[in-house]
Amino acid sequence: MSRAPSGVAGTMEEANQAYLAKFGYIYIVCATGKSAEEMLTNLKSRMSNAPEAEIRVAAEEQEKITRLRLEKLVPF
Repeated sequence: MSRAPSGVAGTMEEANQAYLAKFGYIYIVCATGKSAEEMLTNLKSRMSNAPEAEIRVAAEEQEKITRLRLEKLVPF
């Protein structure tokens, strides 16, 4: 996101706030290999999830992030 065009970054900030308001926690995605536009599209599509479904998706994304971090520490 640090290299995202200002329009995308601004839209992402707004979408993040809407996500937080709807679900009560911040948007999380494994961003490795994704462009800012892809992450924004992903966030927008996940806004239609029911809270019960979205918590599972968020947990899966956290698992991906954790796995990548562990693999950097301890190669498998």
